[in-house]
Amino acid sequence: MSAHVPRPSSVRRARPAATLAALCAMLTLSACGSSASKQTTTTAATRTTATAGRRASTAGTPPSCPATVMRTLGRIVEHVYHEGISSERTIIARRILENSSALRAAARSGDSSAVRAAAAQLLASGRITALRVSAGGRTLADLGKASLTPLHGTLTGAQGTPIASYLTSVWSDEGFIAEASGVIEGHVALSENGRLLPGSFPLGHEHLADSGTLTRAGVRYLYTSFSGEALPSGSVRIYLLRPASSAGELCGRDSEGTVIATLEHVAHLIYEGEHGAPARRQVTRMQHDSALLAAVAARNPAATEAAVKALLNEHVVRLRVLAPGGELLSDVGGPYVLAPVRAQLALGGRRIGSFVLSVQDDEGYEKLLKRLEGLDVVIYMGSKIVKNSLGPVSGEIPASGPYTYNGRPFRVFTVYAKAFPSGPLVIRVLVPVPYLAQPIS
Repeated sequence: MSAHVPRPSSVRRARPAATLAALCAMLTLSACGSSASKQTTTTAATRTTATAGRRASTAGTPPSCPATVMRTLGRIVEHVYHEGISSERTIIARRILENSSALRAAARSGDSSAVRAAAAQLLASGRITALRVSAGGRTLADLGKASLTPLHGTLTGAQGTPIASYLTSVWSDEGFIAEASGVIEGHVALSENGRLLPGSFPLGHEHLADSGTLTRAGVRYLYTSFSGEALPSGSVRIYLLRPASSAGELCGRDSEGTVIATLEHVAHLIYEGEHGAPARRQVTRMQHDSALLAAVAARNPAATEAAVKALLNEHVVRLRVLAPGGELLSDVGGPYVLAPVRAQLALGGRRIGSFVLSVQDDEGYEKLLKRLEGLDVVIYMGSKIVKNSLGPVSGEIPASGPYTYNGRPFRVFTVYAKAFPSGPLVIRVLVPVPYLAQPIS
C-alpha cells in the first residue's frame, strides 16, 4: 500500500476525484510471463465453460435471479466493509498506534507539531488512512484521507494512564471504492446526507430506494445498498451498481444456485488476480534489484540467497531464482504457495537467469475468501490437506454439490489452482447454507 499524504480531516471531502482502479488493482487480472498467461487462460476458460453451461441450463431462470446476484454481491461487499470495523487489519492498526513511543511521547508533551510528525509517519506506513489525536480538549493532529469505518481508541502511558484519545481508520473512501468496484465488477457510490462523495458513480438527484434499477447514459443498472459510517462521524449510504445485462451469466437453476454461481465467480476473480498488478510490480522490482542481479550474474548462491531474503517483503511470499541452465541458486519462502509468476533476469542486455515468485500463499487465499465472502476453504496438494479452515475432515469433500459437516449444511465448489513452482492445487470452497442468512462477523 502506498504512503498517504497527510491532509486535514476538516476538509475531508475536498480532495479531487480520481480515476480509481477496481479491486483488480489489488487482486487484479492480467498475467505476467508465458507460464502465468497459460495458467490464467486455463482458469478463465474453465470459468467460461462453466458460465456457458449455466446459461444453457438456465434459459428459464426465475425473475428473482438479478436481485439474488445483487444481494450476494452486496453481502460480499459488506464483509469487505466490516474489515474496517473488526479484523486483522484493525488489530494491527490499533497495535501500531498504541505501541508508537513517538506518538505517545508527543501526545504526552502536548506538542502538536511533534504529534503531527509522528502521525504522518504512521500514515506513511499504509496501515491506517486517517488519524486524529486529541488530549485535554485540544486536537493535536488531524491528518489523512477521507475515510470510512472510524475506530476510536486511547493512548496510554506505561502504567495504563490515559494520555490522549485517537480516531483512525483502515478504509479510505477511495480504497474502499476501488476494492468494492473490483469485487462486483461494477460501480460504487458513497452518499453522505444525499451528497455524493468524490470518486462515486453519478447516481443523479432522484430519491433512490435501498435496491432496484436505474438508467444512466442509456445503460440500465441493477443496484443494492447498505449503510455505513464516515470518519469522523455521520451516516453514509453505500450503493453498488452492475449493468443489468451482466446478471444472466451468474444465474443458477434456483436462488441457491445463483448464490453459489456468484460466489464462485468472485473466488475465481480473487485467484486470477494473484497474477495481476501486485505480481507485476514485484516482477519489476526483482528485475531492477542491483544486489540480486549482481549475485545471479556471478552465479553466487550465498549472495543470491541474501538478496532474495532482502526482497521477501511487500507481499512476496516466495522467490525462487535459477541460473540460465536451470540450476537452482536460491528458493526462499513458504511451503504452500499459489499462482506462481515466472520472469527473466537480464543485465547489460544479456539474460543471466530467471525467477519464479508469488504474492499469495494458501493461508492468504483462505483469509481472502473468509474476509471477502465468509466462506470456509480446504486446500489439497494431491491427497494431502495443506490448509483447512473448516476443522478435522474425514473422508473426501465433493468437488461440487451439497456437503454436511458436523450437522452444518454447505454447498461446495472447486477452484483449480497452480502450486509453486508447478503442479496442481485443488481448493474446495464451502458455502454455508443458506448463505444470505448468515451473520456478518
